Amino acid sequence: MAKTSNDKMDRLVSLCKRRGYIFQSSEIYGGLNSCWDYGPLGSELKRNIKTFWWEAMTNRRDDVEGLDAAILMHPDVWKTSGHVAEFTDPLIDCKTCKSRFRADDLEDKTKCPVCGNQTLTDARQFNLMFKTFMGPVEDDSAVVYLRPETAQGIYVNFLNVKNASRQKIPFGIAQIGKAFRNEITPGNFIFRTREFEQMEMQYFIHPSEDEKWFDYWKEQRWNWYMELGIRKEKLRFQEHEKKELAHNAKKAIDVEYEFPFGWKELEGIHNRTDFDLSRHQKATNKDQGYSDERFKEKFIPYIIETSAGCDRTLLTVLIDAYEEDPSRGDKPTVLRLSPKIAPIKAAVFPLVKRDGMPETAEKIYHELKKRVKVFFDVSGSIGRRYARMDEAGTPFCFTIDGQTAEDETVTIRDRDSMEQTRHKIAELGDILAEKVE
Repeated sequence: MAKTSNDKMDRLVSLCKRRGYIFQSSEIYGGLNSCWDYGPLGSELKRNIKTFWWEAMTNRRDDVEGLDAAILMHPDVWKTSGHVAEFTDPLIDCKTCKSRFRADDLEDKTKCPVCGNQTLTDARQFNLMFKTFMGPVEDDSAVVYLRPETAQGIYVNFLNVKNASRQKIPFGIAQIGKAFRNEITPGNFIFRTREFEQMEMQYFIHPSEDEKWFDYWKEQRWNWYMELGIRKEKLRFQEHEKKELAHNAKKAIDVEYEFPFGWKELEGIHNRTDFDLSRHQKATNKDQGYSDERFKEKFIPYIIETSAGCDRTLLTVLIDAYEEDPSRGDKPTVLRLSPKIAPIKAAVFPLVKRDGMPETAEKIYHELKKRVKVFFDVSGSIGRRYARMDEAGTPFCFTIDGQTAEDETVTIRDRDSMEQTRHKIAELGDILAEKVE
């Protein structure tokens, strides 16, 4: 029987738990729906992805500054941005089985897809923001929101960053941070969750140059996914029709990936015009205008936004890297993660537990771990250790054997090709660094 896409997702979820990538949140209490914890390898992979994004968006550029804004903001920010009134999804309930659905996910809005009864309610708008209270009194005056996006923290700091950094337009502000959405129908593992992490950049420009910079960032973001090692044939651009545009967008294009459950959004690139800064200026009477000698006029900047989900990116690289290779025998699973982001860059093994091999291997391990994340293992046959590292996504294995004592060389095994070559111990750090980069 052919394996389905759902089978692949099930096997990936199993691997993620087995190898310490992702665990169900609060699992010993039965779990909390749509909440996930990142284990030893998952937290390392996530950190590597964020670092890779941050370096591309800020460290390599002179025109993008970093920011880390607070999750809790003044509640009027969300009224001004339109989130209180318009950040909603259409919700339908089944009166019989109590299931809930997004109306736009249902083809037949008269029949429940779970129990089959024709007992669906009419659609009503459901606000996706999480509410909480600040201070000891729980009343309307104490309401604050967990931010549904990180972008507003950038907009309300536009003047602060511009003045402190002395940047001139065009320039951007980048941020990585948590966001929260009370999704009606979360699912597909970590694809859609209620707590997630965004990697967003807002680029402030003159209104006359919006098409130019939109196309520029569209190309930049595509190239970033190529550098990340995502297969080109699994990616595409999908432009939003006018009726699909958010209330604050002039133009929007998604970078989509072909997941096992279909083509879905990975990142959005949006022309948000001057909507956000204009609204905040009107609400606060704080002038958001910009002028310098180049433009000979004062204007409120347009904004080109690139908005990527860190969790979705992590899921994408796992799915894209996951492969079952029959040539590997009874342990066929391999994660072909790019060495740039792989949680463990190399594993160090003694071939056997004798003749000084463990001691030499441990010495090499401690030297290498000063530079990159490496792993030491003496348990099981060498074949099983290789298989464990293949499944964990580790790109290289260094094996110390009987020849090592004779000529101070070790075997380097490549995860993808399974080829083995010998190299001097003294060269291993530089070789590994070169392979990772």
